[in-house]
Amino acid sequence: MRKAPVLAVTLAAALVAALLAGGAEARTKKAAADWRTLVTGADRTRIRTWRQSFTKALGMARASGSEGAVAAEGVLLRPDAARGDATPPPGRYRCRRVKLGAITPGLGDFASMAPAPCRIQVEDGTLTLVQQDGAQQPTGHLYPDGPMRMIFLGSARMADEARALAYGRDPERNMAGIFERIGADRWRLLLPWPHWESTLQVIEVTPAS
Repeated sequence: MRKAPVLAVTLAAALVAALLAGGAEARTKKAAADWRTLVTGADRTRIRTWRQSFTKALGMARASGSEGAVAAEGVLLRPDAARGDATPPPGRYRCRRVKLGAITPGLGDFASMAPAPCRIQVEDGTLTLVQQDGAQQPTGHLYPDGPMRMIFLGSARMADEARALAYGRDPERNMAGIFERIGADRWRLLLPWPHWESTLQVIEVTPAS
């Protein structure tokens, strides 16, 4: 008869342990979904100073004689174009890259690439953007960051590589930026101060037809 209280205490302790473990797991998942716990210091600065990158890159492109090409892009190249509700639905998309403000000698200050197939999917509860063609293919996660934007943390996958490096493995390959909705079924990924070629890269993301 004396064993019942002992059994009850044991069950209660097990329940408390399970609840604590569940709480720890929930906190871990929450932390993993917060880009601020994952971003490097250098990339945090790039994200914070995105407007400076945008302004400088636009100025360089216009000064080089590409003012008409910049204007033709319309809302895509307007700094304050975000319309809120940035979360895109999973599916197949087209990603078109525009490079502004060359940092590599011999390159122009405005360049628009051909669209490449890309997709947005859910992995471990997090949205992932994967470009499937091109010389430098951004691959990474999209993290919520308020009502107007998401934060992209990923890496540049080269055309001859089977898979992308995980974010943080190689600082020179890290890609960090801001993902925004700029119209009906139209988004953009701003990549300020990229390591290669340009001062700003803007990737237009639209559903595949």
